[in-house]
Amino acid sequence: MVINKKEIYYKSLEAVNRRIEKYEKEMDMIKESMEANDVKTDYDEDNKGQLLGDFEKYAEYLNQAQEMKEKLANIDLEHYSETVNFGSVVETDKDLYFVAVPIGEIEFEDGSKVYSISTEAPIYEVMRDKKAGDSFSFNDKERKIKKVH
Repeated sequence: MVINKKEIYYKSLEAVNRRIEKYEKEMDMIKESMEANDVKTDYDEDNKGQLLGDFEKYAEYLNQAQEMKEKLANIDLEHYSETVNFGSVVETDKDLYFVAVPIGEIEFEDGSKVYSISTEAPIYEVMRDKKAGDSFSFNDKERKIKKVH
């Protein structure tokens, strides 16, 4: 894979947008179920409580996904730093990382993978402020930074 920060960014944004859409759909389905339960004469309080709990859970997931989208919007796609920091694409001898939001593995059409991590991720803590040529150890594995994009 040829490293293209913009392509990685847009693929990450696409993943976050999919999450937002998924959570909104789940919340809409729960709202419909709650409204349907309100019309029933043999109304089940336990079911309403479960639905309300599920609704609140998805509302929190939606909020987190929207915060991830806002964080992605703060990345300057034209800025390149020599050291690993927020917005960096880090190429190591083992993996490729995008320091942005905690999406996890993102797969590209050519089969290559990028791991989108947040600045709170433990691996970020050990590679923060390092540059090409530096090494770091994570999970008892030594990694060398080939390039910071």
